[in-house]
This record gives sequence, structure tokens and C-alpha cells, in this order.
Amino acid sequence: MNYLSTRGGLAPARFSEVLLGGLAPDGGLVVPEQYPRVDAATLGRWRGLSYAELAFEVLSLYATDIEPAVLRQLTASAYNAQVFGTDEITPLSPLGNDGLHLLHLSNGPTLAFKDIAMQLLGRLFEHVLARSGAQLNILGATSGDTGSAAEYAMRGRRGIRVFMLSPHGRMSAFQAAQMYSLADPNIFNIAVDGVFDDCQDMVKAVSADLGFKQRYAIGTVNSINWARVVAQVVYYFRAYFAATQQNEQRVSFTVPSGNFGNVLAGHIAREMGLPISRLVVATNENDVLDEFFRSGRYRVRGSAETFQTSSPSMDISKASNFERFVYDLVGRDGERVAALWRDVDARGEFDLSASPEFAAISRYGFASGRSTHSNRLDTIRAVHARYGRVVDTHTADGLAVAERWREPGIPMICLETALPAKFADTIREALGADAPRPAGFDGLESKVQRFALMPADVPMLKHYIAARCPLAAA
Repeated sequence: MNYLSTRGGLAPARFSEVLLGGLAPDGGLVVPEQYPRVDAATLGRWRGLSYAELAFEVLSLYATDIEPAVLRQLTASAYNAQVFGTDEITPLSPLGNDGLHLLHLSNGPTLAFKDIAMQLLGRLFEHVLARSGAQLNILGATSGDTGSAAEYAMRGRRGIRVFMLSPHGRMSAFQAAQMYSLADPNIFNIAVDGVFDDCQDMVKAVSADLGFKQRYAIGTVNSINWARVVAQVVYYFRAYFAATQQNEQRVSFTVPSGNFGNVLAGHIAREMGLPISRLVVATNENDVLDEFFRSGRYRVRGSAETFQTSSPSMDISKASNFERFVYDLVGRDGERVAALWRDVDARGEFDLSASPEFAAISRYGFASGRSTHSNRLDTIRAVHARYGRVVDTHTADGLAVAERWREPGIPMICLETALPAKFADTIREALGADAPRPAGFDGLESKVQRFALMPADVPMLKHYIAARCPLAAA
């Protein structure tokens, strides 16, 4: 399996060669030359596998240059009850008896779905670095959950430092405490005076400076990292097997979406042959993705137009991973994608509404919807009253939008984003009581927090990284 760039400027590369990087040298994202297809016989063989075994089967189709015995050991190390508290890793629960399901993705160490990919990513990084004796300085941006998941997966790992940018004052108190209370010497938290998109732009700017990137061995764990995306593909197959009895039956998924990485994994699973009817993109008030799927117009928003909401991990108005889907949408034409993103850079948008590609978008199964603060409060209350469950604010967005796209006889699986304890203020507003907090997290917000406060200044960020990387590549 070889990898290319969405903008056409990358010579074919192998999985290990793209694993540690972020943007391709031409500014695009790495994608496989083609998606491997999975037939009914393979689905039948995979149906009874454990999560770790299924992860090995899926990853082995993409990481073809990693020895199978090594990949099997890495997936077994990442996906077990010791790490996730349950052998199921991602259990599926019915909500009532009419085909609505909740896929539990928040059993990992930071209580968010990002743990599932990050736990494998940390092990993959360490293996590849040990093989070459190299160092890696991870530069990432988080709107809430990616940062803590990455830091917990990378803390103490040999040859790895993490520089994580987050929007100052725009995460929940729990999310901020998870990150900023870490004291590991290889973890550096940077609170940026701005919104998540400012953080993401800074990461892209540093990654686009190829000399700096090479000199300081800069890599990424954001959802633009291909290995993280493909690791998320696994739980779509796992959920499908849990929700169905036969390999021909169709299901739908609703995915709370900000940066498009999680739902992109569902798109990949569908392209591989998983019988998915609909992939429903659920946004909050920052509805750039909903706008595209309704109208064909992709319009990024500036900081002043990016709302601070009660589902903060989706307060994103530049969906970086969206480029991978657009690459498929326009027939995998790298020059076309490069031209569209030049329009984004110049005018802040592109418009495919009149294009034949958008006219045929239904073949990909996408639908979308927008949820607001009042919607998520109502949903949190309704789910608690009907099913006795408390869901977090992002999952509530997903459930609110899922109801608009139900199809008779087709199970609808909503992906859980995080545990509700991470968003205590809104849960208290909705239910008048605190969200249940897992054991071991009492007093988290009172711990000493360690971070650097920085303006959205790329030269300042580069100086900060360089001053802390004495072993940077020559």
C-alpha cells in the first residue's frame, strides 16, 4: 500500500514514511492510493474477532510495511481491558427498542473517543522511532480532547516530545485540567490567545516550513495524521457487527463532527465495503460542515465568527480532514483539490453547488444537521428521562441530529464523544445535578496546572520549540 497527497505533489510513500508526519510537502494530506475492498466472506471472518484482532486485520491492509507479528503485538498492547477497562473496548448499547444505539468510545484513560486511536498511535510511533534511532517532536492543536488523549498516550515514551496548542479559556475546566496538570518532562502545553482554528493554523504554518520541520523532526497527532484516521475505522466495523446479525444488513451512523476526522473514518469504512446507509454529520452552532452538505458551499469562518459553545470540542470552523473527502468527491484529482484550497486561502471558501460532483454526492451516503445549546439541553434531559443515561454535550448534539435522519428498519448508531463529567457545567444546567465522575478523577481541577500562554504568533512558537529541542535533527 502506497500513499499520495490530496494535492498531487507527493511521490508514492509507505505507511512508516507517512506515519510520523502531518501535512504532505505540497500542503495536502496523505491518502492511500486506493481503499482496500472487503467482501462478504471477509466480513464473516471478522465478525467474531476480538477488538485487538479486528484492529490488526484492518490495520494490516494499510500498514503493509510493518511486520505482521509486530503489528499484532502493538494492537494487542493497545486494546485490552487494562487500558480500556473492558475487553469490548467500544461496547454498543441500545437506547430503547426501536433501533437507536449508542457506541461507547470513552472508556480510555482520558474519557474521550480520541483515546482509541491515540493509544495505538503512541505505540506505533515508539516502534518506528526505536527502529531508526530517531527523535520526534509532536506538534498538535486541540479543541479539548485530542490534546489530553495525545499527551496520555505519549507521556514518558522514548524519543518523543509533545507540544500541544489549545485555545486559552475555551475548553471545559475538566479538559484543561487533564492536560495542564501533567508534569511529565516530555509534555509542553501552550495556551493560545485565540480560538482552536488559530491553534490549527499555527500548526499548519510550522508544518509548512519544510526546513524547520525537518530540522526539528516535527510530526503530528492531529486528525490529519493518517494512522489516527485509519485506527478509527476499526470501531465502525466493530459497531456494525454488534448491531447486526447478517453481513448484508445496512446500518447508519451519526457522528458529532468538528474537524471531520471521526466521520471520515466512517466514509473510509463505507468505501471499503461496510454496508452503511447514511453517515450523518452533526455539528453545533459552528456549522461549516452542515452548510456544505446542505448547499455545496464550503465557507470557513474567522475567529470572530467562531462561536464558543457548550460542546467546545466542535468549536471549529476549518475542518482540516475534510480535504480527504473532497479528494474522493472530485475523483481523486489532486490539481483540482489544490485549486479549491487556493480559493479557500484567497477568499475563505469554495462552492461546488453547481458541480456534477456535488450533484452526485448522495452516492457517499452523507447527511447533516445542526444542534444548538437548547437542543443539547433538551436531548440530555430526554435521554436521562427515557433511558436513565447521562450523555455529554457533543453526544447530545449527535443524538439530536440522528432523530432527523432515522430510516425504518435500519439501525442508527450514534458515536459517543466523551463522558459527561468533562462538561459538568452544562450537565448541571440540564439536569440540576452533577454528572457521574469516574473513580480516580476527584479533585482533578484543583491540581497545579502548568502551561505557557502565547499569542497566535508563529515565530514565537518556533522559538519556543527550538529552545526545548536540544536533540533536534541536524
